Amino acid sequence: MSQVRAAFNKASNDYEDHAFLQKEIATRLSKKLDVITTKSDVILDLGAGTGLLSQQLEKRFVGSQVICLDFAQNSLKHNPASHKICANASHLPLADNSVDIVVSSLMMQWCPDLNQLFSEIHRVLKNDGLILFSTFGPDTLKELKNSWSVVDNETHVNTFTDMHDIGDQMLGAGFQSPVMEMETLTLTYQTVTDLLRDLKAIGAQSVNARSKALMGKDKFKLMVEMYESYRQDGKLPATYEVIYGHAWKKTSEIGVIKLSNN
Repeated sequence: MSQVRAAFNKASNDYEDHAFLQKEIATRLSKKLDVITTKSDVILDLGAGTGLLSQQLEKRFVGSQVICLDFAQNSLKHNPASHKICANASHLPLADNSVDIVVSSLMMQWCPDLNQLFSEIHRVLKNDGLILFSTFGPDTLKELKNSWSVVDNETHVNTFTDMHDIGDQMLGAGFQSPVMEMETLTLTYQTVTDLLRDLKAIGAQSVNARSKALMGKDKFKLMVEMYESYRQDGKLPATYEVIYGHAWKKTSEIGVIKLSNN
């Protein structure tokens, strides 16, 4: 995790210049809160980073306290929110039953232990509290992953958890009837190098289980050649499987509402 934290800290200065996909997903996630009409005193933005989501939450929940938590200190320095905490999401420095809504956009894929994460979120949520999140699924960057797989058997691209497994882990943590949704978004690039440059610019180049084996120029060249087989209409696609999930801490009348797909 220290390698991932260092990557995000390093990328924080120019993060928002390259995070167009992250901005779009944060907006889509925020819109799913349109159906929430009950008063929410405390909202936790988990993995808030530079504030792509938390700024929208503050406009949506006027008068509520939005707490922005992230493990990358430099990212939080660029977040204009008033309430910020630098901490690990798996060990939340918050009291039991103290938060009305936990929202998290594209953070969970970096957590090595989702069971621990969901247990902590469940602990800090109030009864009838809501968790709403987005994360990446297994088909994310499949073109890059497949291109590397022809070169060697090393891990070059992060693996992501299937949404059904995420739902099972939420149930195991005590959440009520989690609802999971998925959509596919595709970005296009002129070259593979452009894609890799974007990943590096947002701190997403780190691999949780990266091999220590050295990567030679010949391997990289072969990977690029394999990726070229995906070129369509002069562009190289980069697929992202985006997973959205939500659940309530306790069965209640509001718990039967299915959040907006818009």
